Parts: sequence; structure tokens; C-alpha cells
Amino acid sequence: MSKKDNGATLILSYLNQKNRPYSAQDVFTNLQKQHGLGKTAVVKAMELLALEGKIKEKTYGKQKIYFADQAQFRDVSDSDLKAMDSQISELSAEVHSLTQSCRQRDAELKELNNSLTTEEILSEIQKLKSECSGYRARLEKIKSATNHVTPEEKEKVYKERDVYVKEWRKRKRMASDMMNQILEGYPKSKKEFLDEVGVETDEDCKVVVPST
Repeated sequence: MSKKDNGATLILSYLNQKNRPYSAQDVFTNLQKQHGLGKTAVVKAMELLALEGKIKEKTYGKQKIYFADQAQFRDVSDSDLKAMDSQISELSAEVHSLTQSCRQRDAELKELNNSLTTEEILSEIQKLKSECSGYRARLEKIKSATNHVTPEEKEKVYKERDVYVKEWRKRKRMASDMMNQILEGYPKSKKEFLDEVGVETDEDCKVVVPST
């Protein structure tokens, strides 16, 4: 494309090929990226082509529309138009089908991309096998142990625990009652009294009496 041509030949070929109305902005947008045409050059070229009668120009308000000279095309019969309409319908259906197929393939690809690879799956299987082996060994060790606690022994331990907890509560209550009686005539605080006699409470040792 020569500088003198200024894109006119390209624009004429484009309008004849598409054979539909375009504004200068439409042509600039469609051809600029691929051919690097400037908008001013496109406007001038289209005005020149219209002036030379190579393309047609129509004005709608403030906007000019350009299209190919229809005299250069042969007349199309009704049967040809029907055939074209039928072909358009078939192609539209094919495009719709291909679009649906592409969406399905995209969904499948997305699912595959989110899935583990073969190497990752093999590694995960090996990890799980190793864990299972460890659990089996632990289970066998438990089964083979000879120091199992019988239900009777377990019940005996719980009963003894209840006895000791009750005794603990009883003695704690008795000690508290005695200290309260002493503190009624003691001139200092309870804390100072406990420090003086060297008594450590459950709270000092951060222990709590278990529930029975």
C-alpha cells in the first residue's frame, strides 16, 4: 500500500468484500489494528472513493454511511436468496452446536486442570498405603498386648476415684471452715494467715477438684 494510495484500495476491497454499510469509524476500527490505518486517512480515503463514484455514500443526520456500489454485483433471484437463507440457517445451527461443544470441552478442561496429576495421585496413594501400614502395625500391637484392663477393673478404678474425690471435697470444706473461724479473730488478711502458717491451697497449686 503506497503512501499516495492512503489505504483507498484496501478500503474499497474491504467494502466490496463485506458488501454492507459502514461508517468511517467502523472501517477504522476494523482495519486499524491489522493494517495500521489512521482515522483521518480512513475518512479522507472514503470521501475520495465516494467522490470518484467507486463507493456510495448516504447521510443520516450528522453521520455518513458508506457501502459498495451495488451496480457491480449481479442480480440475485428469489431462489438464490432462499438458498442463501437456508445456508445461513445451516451455518448458524452449526455455529451453535460448535459453541456448545466448545463450552463442554472448556468445562472438562477446567475440571481436569483442577484434578490431581498422575504423579500426584501415585504419590498420594503411596502416602495412604504408608499410613495404613502404620495403623495396621499399631492395631496388631494393641491386639497382642497382655495388659488389657477388664471392665470390672475399670469399674473398680472409677469407684475408688469417686471415693477419693468426695474425701478431697470433705477435707477441703473442713479446712475452710476451720480457717474461717480462726480468721474471725485474726488481725490480718487471709492471705497473710496462709503465708504465716505455710498452707498451700488448691488454687495456689492451680488444681481443681474433679467432678464426681
